[in-house]
Amino acid sequence: MTDDQPATSRYGGAKEKAGPRKAGAFDIRVVIAGLIGFYGIVLIIMGLVVDSAADRAKTGDVNANLWAGIGMAVIAAAFAASVRLRPVIIESPAQPVEKADVTG
Repeated sequence: MTDDQPATSRYGGAKEKAGPRKAGAFDIRVVIAGLIGFYGIVLIIMGLVVDSAADRAKTGDVNANLWAGIGMAVIAAAFAASVRLRPVIIESPAQPVEKADVTG
């Protein structure tokens, strides 16, 4: 095999190079941003579409769904920005870890 060809694993796929890599979708901030962002968008839509005088009277003439949705969307954007600006780096071990003998 030459240096310009990628190494292949025994299953036919290309081997990943050993070294640090990003956590990607497994970062908890991605999940939190997705959930808060989804609920924020739902609240924004509800605040724009289903806004009645009775609902405003309950909250002191404030569209609570709209403002809560905007706040949640901003928080979700902050989480997404933190994922992009400070990614979690996963170090892969230099050598495979052997299981310790625990008998005895």
